[in-house]
Amino acid sequence: MNALQFPILSFITYLPLVGVFLIAVIPKESKGGIRWTALVFTLGSFVASLWLPARFDSSTAAMQFVERFSWIPTIGVSYVFGLDGISLWLVLLTTFLSVIGVICSWESITVRLKEYYAFLLILETGMLGVFLSLDFFLFYIFWEVMLVPMYFLIGIWGSDRRLYSAIKFFLYTLFGSVIMLLGILAVYFHYGAKTGVYTFGVMELMQVQYPSSPLFTLLGVPFSFQDLVWLSFFLSFAIKVPMFPFHTWLPDAHTDAPTAGSVILAGVLLKMGTYGFIRFNLPMFPEATQHFVPMIMVLSIIAIIYGAMVCLVQPDMKRLIAYSSVSHMGFVMLGIFALNAQGVQGSIIQMVNHGLSTGALFLIVGLIYDRRHTRLISELGGLSKQMPVYATLFAIIMLSSMGLPGLNGFIGEFLILVGAFRVSYVWAAFAVSGIVLGAAYMLWLYQRTMFGALENPKNANLQDLNFREMTTLVPIVIMCFWIGLYPSPFLTRTQASVDQILTRVHKGKPVPNRVEGPATSAGSVRSLSPERGRRVEACAEPCPSGPARTQQMAAGRLPLPR
Repeated sequence: MNALQFPILSFITYLPLVGVFLIAVIPKESKGGIRWTALVFTLGSFVASLWLPARFDSSTAAMQFVERFSWIPTIGVSYVFGLDGISLWLVLLTTFLSVIGVICSWESITVRLKEYYAFLLILETGMLGVFLSLDFFLFYIFWEVMLVPMYFLIGIWGSDRRLYSAIKFFLYTLFGSVIMLLGILAVYFHYGAKTGVYTFGVMELMQVQYPSSPLFTLLGVPFSFQDLVWLSFFLSFAIKVPMFPFHTWLPDAHTDAPTAGSVILAGVLLKMGTYGFIRFNLPMFPEATQHFVPMIMVLSIIAIIYGAMVCLVQPDMKRLIAYSSVSHMGFVMLGIFALNAQGVQGSIIQMVNHGLSTGALFLIVGLIYDRRHTRLISELGGLSKQMPVYATLFAIIMLSSMGLPGLNGFIGEFLILVGAFRVSYVWAAFAVSGIVLGAAYMLWLYQRTMFGALENPKNANLQDLNFREMTTLVPIVIMCFWIGLYPSPFLTRTQASVDQILTRVHKGKPVPNRVEGPATSAGSVRSLSPERGRRVEACAEPCPSGPARTQQMAAGRLPLPR
């Protein structure tokens, strides 16, 4: 279904690798040449990716821009790239933040430039490959490839405890990856035994119903083949998200990574975990997904509240923002496992929102660290007097992270809360407490760093943002306003794919809370009764109002308000 008749996805993915080869032949003394080469190739990949939403058909859930050829036919491995509404915006987020990562490193990275920018470009290729691969063998290669450059980025160009943080990041993620490999092999051999054809193709492996009858019982809980494979994928993706209690590698990795590493780690790498849940766990293992919903919800709510509360006591700006990611990604997981249209769509848009707002917050920290060489909140204060542009952009990003209406964070959090509320009032109530705590720690951070007296003499001569630094933040601010004020282009392109996945999860039943169809007659609209999962008709005549209308809505004879 490649309407462009050109391997656009491979072009976007591997263009940064061309930059790596060029950087390898540039003399190390030519620092400007190395920087500009990295910028040109990341920018080229981003510009090429802008064709995807422009040519994307939002009316279908089918994979688009598909590229396929046989790679290792003896074991059923094919090279398959494809894109749908789930991966579309994550691909653009990756190419966009890769450009930001190159620009923000322009002056802060001064040693071993060739290796630094080479690893940054290899990392971009690995991340794009994860979102575009439709063959498990290919997916696993990209999943593992991206670990190596991030390990070196943290271990070589990081701060004080960089080696400890790099090794911890690598071992945590590698452990989860090995367990996921066992799950991939399990579905590979099951499909082969059932059909006689052995393949790693994702779309083919999704067509099989995996056994859900119990194999054994542990502590009174039955486990099926589907449950065990689901758990193997869960462990790898939960570490990457990271979910509580697999989150302990994240604060260290964020704190010790260079600024670009933190931006990409928060903006893209964490999304690979949530992407994996939506792409693989939900549609491939629907019974297991339903089975483990209570566990996921409990862990998500713990992450939301725990992450926010830990933020309230952090003395380090970067560590505070790192723990905020634990809380925010808990929201994303809550929306995914609400298993309704609002929750899943809210989670997808919130992945993008978190990548933008939290990535920008790490840029904010990096900018002040370049000037003061400290991230301690107690060392700052009154900076708005000395750096008004910096303070203004910081305020916008902070409000975006808090979920202020009119900015991007509100859209995602609102949809997630709607989805959670329709499933359980209790889940939604706990999630709301996380939003309140989030506002508390973000306002507390801003007040202590930007307001008050400029008492520390080391802050008296700080320079405001220059043009290059503004080019890293202003585009993100524009995107925050765009998504917050006009989210429709982002939501419509995910809708068909979300509906298809939820149909698989609910085994062909109507998608929960999905308003569908045009008017069936004048004055009559077909919609879905969330409580009963059936179609209901709005009255063609004037509808009852007041208590009578409320009673009929509760009985399912009138649709709920949109």
